[in-house]
Amino acid sequence: MYETCLLSCSIVISVYNEQAGIRDFYEELIRNTSADNVLYEYIFINDGSTDNSLSLLSDIASKDKRVKVISFSRNFGHEAAMIAGIDHSKSDVIICMDSDLQHPPAMIGRMLEKYKEGFDVVNMIRMKREDAGFMKKISSKLFYHFINKIASIKISENASDFFLVSKKVADVLRTNYRERTRFLRGIIQLMGFNKTTLEYVAQKRIAGNSKYSFFKLFALSFSAISSLSKLPLQLGIVFGMIFIFISVVLFIYSLIMWILETPISGYTTLIMFMSAFAGIQLFILGIIGQYIGYVFDEIKGRPIYVIDNIIENKEDEIQ
Repeated sequence: MYETCLLSCSIVISVYNEQAGIRDFYEELIRNTSADNVLYEYIFINDGSTDNSLSLLSDIASKDKRVKVISFSRNFGHEAAMIAGIDHSKSDVIICMDSDLQHPPAMIGRMLEKYKEGFDVVNMIRMKREDAGFMKKISSKLFYHFINKIASIKISENASDFFLVSKKVADVLRTNYRERTRFLRGIIQLMGFNKTTLEYVAQKRIAGNSKYSFFKLFALSFSAISSLSKLPLQLGIVFGMIFIFISVVLFIYSLIMWILETPISGYTTLIMFMSAFAGIQLFILGIIGQYIGYVFDEIKGRPIYVIDNIIENKEDEIQ
């Protein structure tokens, strides 16, 4: 068991094809977590890596008793990796971060200070991102602006998956928030509890490239919106009212022209109007279908992740 006089902290790190930089990350992490008054545990989640990441993590675990490697049976995604790490932690505090050094380990000490001040959640906010292009910055701003408009909660702009939660928050996540379609940044805000923020500068990746393609980012954005708001389902009502209004105006116009015995032309306008109406119908059906798909996934009750193997040096194991 953890000694009662010491604070215990589990650091959860998601890893997907990071063989080029994983050792450098581990060394930097160790350099910044050497406090004598904290018992650290390092939980690496191998999210179905197809490179040599798992072998490197296994070697690290064999030499450091504080390291636990949880290897998924396939790639389940970053959100599932964070959930798995939280599920397998028994510490007083849990910190989630990425393994590319864009989440600086040097901030861990300050995060723990905020916890000691009485905060259950510490959200890390990116103030600068050195490798982000113009389009990525704009799309990120638009996403947070949109989701803050339609959701019942507010998420800080440039919030990240670099955060701290207390054991109390982690216990609630484990038991009450098990949906398969999730956006952990939003769910943590939705839960309440005493929160604070810290700012950091996201450095360039230590090696490799981002694993998030445009389509993955789009899917994550839609998952975030659908997990936090029902407003997209109400778009059908909005567009329906707009088209009803337009139809009434056109009917009145046509009636007046008929009374005045003025011929009405404009088949092109009519066809464009009908095409727009059909396109909006298909758009709304697509949104409804996406929500139904999420409901279907929940009903099946399949696991959020499947573990292939857990690697750890059990001598002097932290329990």
